[in-house]
Amino acid sequence: MKAFGELLRTQTVVFLRDKLALFFTLFFPVVFILIFGFVWGGVEGPEKVTLGLLLVGERDAVLDEVLASQNTVMVRRYEDRAPLEADIAKRVLGLGLVWDGEVLLFLQDPTRVQEVYALTEVAQGITAEMDLRRQGLAPVVRVERVNVGRTLGSGWFSMVVPGIMAFSVLMSGLLAVSGRITQMKERRLLDRLLVTPMSPTALLAAIAGVRLVAGFLSTSVTLGLAVILFRVQFDVNWALYALFVIAATLGSMGLGTLIALLVRRPSSASTVASIVAQIMLFLAGVYFPVEFLPVFLRNLSRALPLTYMAEGMRFVTGVADLSLARFALITAGLLVVGLGLFPVLSRYVVSVGRR
Repeated sequence: MKAFGELLRTQTVVFLRDKLALFFTLFFPVVFILIFGFVWGGVEGPEKVTLGLLLVGERDAVLDEVLASQNTVMVRRYEDRAPLEADIAKRVLGLGLVWDGEVLLFLQDPTRVQEVYALTEVAQGITAEMDLRRQGLAPVVRVERVNVGRTLGSGWFSMVVPGIMAFSVLMSGLLAVSGRITQMKERRLLDRLLVTPMSPTALLAAIAGVRLVAGFLSTSVTLGLAVILFRVQFDVNWALYALFVIAATLGSMGLGTLIALLVRRPSSASTVASIVAQIMLFLAGVYFPVEFLPVFLRNLSRALPLTYMAEGMRFVTGVADLSLARFALITAGLLVVGLGLFPVLSRYVVSVGRR
């Protein structure tokens, strides 16, 4: 047991010195969460738009009722147009509205490219409501968004976060084998280790243990940053989360085994693993739904492990519904790939004399 503990300590030091694995496992997801969070914003659901209102003439009761009915609008009144336009330029206001008793004139900053569509929708909603009320009519249909099932109301950012978590677990497992073990083989470190009483299984268990801890740490930090900094809501099933991270890590190590068997040089193996992972990152629905892809790419995405890893991660974090049977099938598949290829890894990759 003491020898295995020393092996764990050694593999931990090795992992911390592996810049590529350290970046993709721990820093890559953090960087992407910060980029996506600060650029697009992580707050889910409709955000309040501050509207500056300038009345030219008498106060209009109908307009007051219309603005009061807009749940996403906060009104700030102005007496003059110059300070109204100044606050729009400073982005204190999202929209400006000038009402002269006849025409609704909306003002907005055209440089707010990412928000133009949403602000235009707000203006159109106010205009439509105003027209109906002035004619004494009511909307024929009112839309109310209701979330059903176990999941919370999910937006784009809340779907991306579990996808990035799945990618970090994938890279951790891939580089554990296709990078680290093949590197040890080329440097003849395995030859020296395996002539000792240490078994290949102990070495693999130590590497897997370190990568599991790294996977849990990476996904937990990513999840925590999204919640704390960007107020994204998750309903995590922690038992299923722990099970799935273990299965995904072992499955990724199994995939790394296949790469290690095909590419023997460490520099080539880690490069191939990185290229394969990057291709999966863009085709597996991590950044955008798979449905946006052409038909032939959608069919290809169904053959990618990361597609199912992202699907499972979204389920355990509570942002997407999935039947327990399908989740069990995905988890079992990852475990079978991982545990099924471990004997192959032990026999053909960490055996003395095979290079």
